[in-house]
Amino acid sequence: MKTIIVTGAGTGLGKELALLFSKKGYHLLLTGRREETLASAKKEIEETGGKADILTLDIRSSEDISKKMDGISSQYSVYGLVNNAGVGHFGYFANTSEEQIREMLDTNVLGTILMTKTVLPVLVEQGEGLVMNIISTAGIRGKVQEAGYCASKFAVRGFTESLQKEYADTKIKFNAVYMGGMNTPFWEGSDYVKNPSGLMSAKEVAEMIIDKMDQDEIIIEN
Repeated sequence: MKTIIVTGAGTGLGKELALLFSKKGYHLLLTGRREETLASAKKEIEETGGKADILTLDIRSSEDISKKMDGISSQYSVYGLVNNAGVGHFGYFANTSEEQIREMLDTNVLGTILMTKTVLPVLVEQGEGLVMNIISTAGIRGKVQEAGYCASKFAVRGFTESLQKEYADTKIKFNAVYMGGMNTPFWEGSDYVKNPSGLMSAKEVAEMIIDKMDQDEIIIEN
């Protein structure tokens, strides 16, 4: 059974994408920093007849990635990677702390790059695979009170588009996914979005993404 690795898989879009990939017959390796949410997602997948394992992992740490992902291809038949984990801090740039900026860059950019660099050689060796980068519309255009977040997402966009060109003549597919805000735990602890319940659900967005997987760019405006 082919395995797809999903980062930030315990809640929100990551969990919903994992559920849908499971229904397509893939085994899921659910990664994230909180074991309890990963275990809950694993249980949900198994209750629908799917198969999943969990791996607590901090994608901001090259040491943690190196230690825990070492030999992953010998344990699983890795087919794909969904770089979904992300963090956002919002507000006027002058009020954004260096710590907040570093957290966004380390998670959104460095985490995506390090995970891709770890998994990509496996896909190259087998001659096929999938890398899906969840970017958001903040990677398409600048937005008020999102300067640091947009900077991180524009970086991921450039990274993804470059890999699309580098591997254009292979059977490795790179999806760049741009979507607006969703009603997920992403907004917890922030008052930037006053009423997240008015946004699309993660399940709705995940279904749209899966339906458009043949596209290099998947744009979902809401």
